[in-house]
Amino acid sequence: MQGEIFSTVLFPLILGFIMFSLGLGLRVADFQLILRQPRALLVGLVCHFLLLPLACYGLIQLFGMTGYFAVGFMLLAACPTGTTSNLLTYLARGDVALALSFTAVASVLTIFTLPLIVSWSLTHFLAANQVVQVPVSMIMGQVLLILGLPVALGMLTRHFKAEVALRLEPKATKVATALFVLIVALAVMKHWNLLLSNFSTLAPFALILNLSMLALGFFMAWIAGLSRRQSITLGIETAMQNASLALVVAATVLKQDEISVPGAIYGILMYVGGLMFALFMRRFTSDSQ
Repeated sequence: MQGEIFSTVLFPLILGFIMFSLGLGLRVADFQLILRQPRALLVGLVCHFLLLPLACYGLIQLFGMTGYFAVGFMLLAACPTGTTSNLLTYLARGDVALALSFTAVASVLTIFTLPLIVSWSLTHFLAANQVVQVPVSMIMGQVLLILGLPVALGMLTRHFKAEVALRLEPKATKVATALFVLIVALAVMKHWNLLLSNFSTLAPFALILNLSMLALGFFMAWIAGLSRRQSITLGIETAMQNASLALVVAATVLKQDEISVPGAIYGILMYVGGLMFALFMRRFTSDSQ
């Protein structure tokens, strides 16, 4: 019963606040900024919405992963960039304005792309063992409620009550970071036995996926002729996923504990690779590059 309360009430409320705090930091001007540098946006979209799911699927095939864990990693790959990517971008001396803008665009697009990827994954990885009826419209509606509505409310607050939003944003960001840690901690506690029994096989997968996407995002941007700061940003934006969204969707929409496990593991380990990448890039990057 307690676990059901966490899954159906606490998790969505926490995620809603996290997404609301993201919305407080976004303005229409952030979207306009992205239009002034469409090449960076295009490269980022290709990396995040095309290469990341393809790389995840390729690693799943390479590792011989099947069933709910495979669905869990595909769900993770379908999620938008995590809000903490902006902090890592700042630490790495990346382009923070680009990070904010890309996070905003990715959050909106994910409302439509996540249900499609998850629906395909459920059919592809589970149909061999059972008949899967995928409620695409329900998944899309719930993702819109969990993801889109709080961001929109945050942006509306920023637009109509700018002074209030500016006062709230720093505090809300700190609380959101703490709540993200809480979501991961609760997921670890709830699925401790599953995590313990599968950590040795899933953790290497998570680290390889994270490190490969950090590198792929950076080098794709570099090949496209973007600046070093923009390349750093897109590397981070490609690899740092909104693991809390993956946990909430698995718990409240798909209602399958095993699907939550990859998100819980990746939600912890992605900071190992992300922080190493940020600190390494910081040493070789100035604010003018």
